[in-house]
Amino acid sequence: MRKIIPIIFTLIGLSVIAVTIAQARDQLKVTGSSTVYPYSTVVAERFGKEGNFKTPVVESIGSGGGFKAFCAGVGVDHPDFTGASRPIKKEEIELCQKNGVTEIIELPIGNDGLAFALSVEGKDVNFTKEQLQRAMAKEVLWGGKITTNPYTKWSDIDKSLPDVKIEVLVAPPTSGTRDAWDAIVMEGGCNKDFIALKGNKKKACTEYREDGAVIEAGENDTLIVQKITSSPNTFGYFGYSYLIANKDKIKAAQIEGIAPTVEGIQSYTYPVSRPLFLYAKKAHANVIPGFNEFLAEFTSKNAIGTTGYLFKVGLVPNSRETEEKARDIVANLTIMQN
Repeated sequence: MRKIIPIIFTLIGLSVIAVTIAQARDQLKVTGSSTVYPYSTVVAERFGKEGNFKTPVVESIGSGGGFKAFCAGVGVDHPDFTGASRPIKKEEIELCQKNGVTEIIELPIGNDGLAFALSVEGKDVNFTKEQLQRAMAKEVLWGGKITTNPYTKWSDIDKSLPDVKIEVLVAPPTSGTRDAWDAIVMEGGCNKDFIALKGNKKKACTEYREDGAVIEAGENDTLIVQKITSSPNTFGYFGYSYLIANKDKIKAAQIEGIAPTVEGIQSYTYPVSRPLFLYAKKAHANVIPGFNEFLAEFTSKNAIGTTGYLFKVGLVPNSRETEEKARDIVANLTIMQN
């Protein structure tokens, strides 16, 4: 009898926690990536209009900031979902586990291409990854030696490039967009001899110059668009959806001779393509009202299919196989394997 009593109290305690969570919050919370933010917002608005549940609260704090909030714990004070423009990192999984977030659902929701954009009033231009890295890096190889970046104009790097001052708006370190840009462009375009002289430390390739040529613009991609629009010689990078939404104001430069298109991003022939994710906290399933239904809506054909409403606002659809995999994960609430 003494052994049974603690078990009874444990079960009662868990039931009270579940009821308390449900009573304390009846509105879903979505956080994370500024790139995923427009898609989460559209899904949330449609979900709320159906009338069965309140419209989820959606915020944009970057992929890194989103994982920090998501992994902080389980319960009403912590978000149910976080969007990410890169996969969750090992150290973020460890943070989640440390704080009791042990069952994470990872959903591939689509693809994105990073546009390196400028005002429609600027001249068309084609960059290589190496040229972009040399323009933005803190240090470069110059005359066989590593030196502080000496380039002031794009034409200093290559005469075929614009004869204007280098000025690039970038995402902050907490951004998944910056992680993707750094991995694909800054590391991908980095000089091999530079890496060798740095002791084979690729991290040195992703250190941005601090002389005003590279400017952190925060997590608000709309603000980057506004700044580019007002300055024809300024460039900035962000997700494809922002390019589509502002095509009357901005355009994309080519990278390695290729401009971002739906087809190029989906096939990954566009050099700066990447997958997008939504992460869910399984502990909140069947506890926070609308959890399962929101996931079902987000991964429905009506949303992420090739003719879905998210495609119309810039999300590049997954392959049919990956799309079906996402729906299967939702149907079974399958957690990711660490």
